[in-house]
Amino acid sequence: MSARYEPESDFLRAIVAEEVPLSGSEWADANVRQLIEMTRDRNPSNRDWATFLLAQETVDGREVREALLRAAEDDDEVVRGEAVLGIALRDVQLALPLVQQGLRGESVVIPMLEAAALCANPSLIADQGHAIVVIPPPAAF
Repeated sequence: MSARYEPESDFLRAIVAEEVPLSGSEWADANVRQLIEMTRDRNPSNRDWATFLLAQETVDGREVREALLRAAEDDDEVVRGEAVLGIALRDVQLALPLVQQGLRGESVVIPMLEAAALCANPSLIADQGHAIVVIPPPAAF
């Protein structure tokens, strides 16, 4: 049996299990604010999951974009990739320079490639001879 990649946070696990609403509830705004705070968590798995969940959520606004832009500078490249994908889902022009920067590294995570596909800008085509290593996501969730 393989181990599942899950956040340590009970709150984040409850969101994944769809026990905590992020929309359509009187608690949704408070839950989204807590999710945004979790993008700064000291635990890398919590930051990763919080950024992933926020990026995939349809909610948008100044606080959401600020959190995603901050997460796009995270030390963890998976968190950065999830954040850039979330930005690209909301505003491809805002995401384009972040994707350009993300593709310059020695490796690229799949969410960054998804963000590149959303941006669909010719400037993202790598020079010939420049190899990119794609890092697969953690074990299935």
